[in-house]
Formats: sequence, structure tokens, C-alpha cells
Amino acid sequence: MSIEVCNESGIALDESLIVSVARYALDAMGVSPAVELAITAVTTEVMTELHERWMDEPGPTDVMSFPMDELADDTRRPDAPDIGPALLGDIVLCPAFARDQARKAGHGLADELHLLTVHGVLHLLGYDHAEPEQEREMFGLQNKLLTDWRTSRAQTAAREAQRRHDSRVLGTVGLEDD
Repeated sequence: MSIEVCNESGIALDESLIVSVARYALDAMGVSPAVELAITAVTTEVMTELHERWMDEPGPTDVMSFPMDELADDTRRPDAPDIGPALLGDIVLCPAFARDQARKAGHGLADELHLLTVHGVLHLLGYDHAEPEQEREMFGLQNKLLTDWRTSRAQTAAREAQRRHDSRVLGTVGLEDD
């Protein structure tokens, strides 16, 4: 699975975590490991242009997804047949817009960008939130993926901390035996 992040926003981002959450969501959704995904972080001005051009709505937004045309039908849903190797599409994030949303929601920019990345991935896979039932499904899945990813990261960090601790203890024990 190839995931590229291009930060043109002027705001420092932890690109490795954005890749991590996108990869986790794609893996959890059963997407072929041969897919390619591009994630671009842009300025408010660029996002405003994209939002007005493609959605015909004024002003900027937090995230936009651009699925590839040949994958634009419902076959991209994880419960549909395998899509095979392909360019999945593009996700465009606007960190400046997201920063304001994060403040209002009471969490950090990184958390908001992780949420928006998963949101963008789900849109690429054919999920939408135009109708109440669709919104419940998509946002429920989004929250589950984020919670599971955070749990996985915490477990990995705990195992790594334990390994470091064990190495220090074993290193100390080994020196005392000399």
C-alpha cells in the first residue's frame, strides 16, 4: 500500500501519523494492499478554490476526497468484490480550517487531522453522510476506526516501552555478572 503525503499548508504536520491512520483504516476496511493514496495538506485559500470549484459551496472546508473515476461506483465498498490494485484517489486536508474545528471540539490539531483522514478514506470507499442513516453508519465507522487505531498505537507503545525496560534491566544484570 502506497500512501503519499504532500504538505503544502505551511503548518507543521506529523505526516507519519497521517499515513498510519490512513493505512490502518484501509487495512481495517479490507482494501487491497496494492492501492495507492495521495493525501495533500493545503492552505485555506487553496481549499476555498477547490470547495467552490468542485462542490459549488462558498469558503473553505476541512477535507475533500477525490476518488478516481474508474473506481467511482459502489464496488469500492468493502463488502463488494475486491477492487484490485489501483489508484484509490486523493484526500485534501486543510490544517488551518481543521485547527479552528479542533479548538471548538476541545482537542488538538493532530486528533482532528486523524479524524479527517479517516473521514476522507471512507468517502473514497463510497461512504457518505447526506442522509441521517448514512451519517450514522459513516460516523459510527469513523469513530470505531479511530478508537481502534488509537488503541493499537497505545498497545504498540506499551510493548515497546516494556522492551526498552527489559533491555535496560537485562543490560544491567549482564554487567553485574561480569
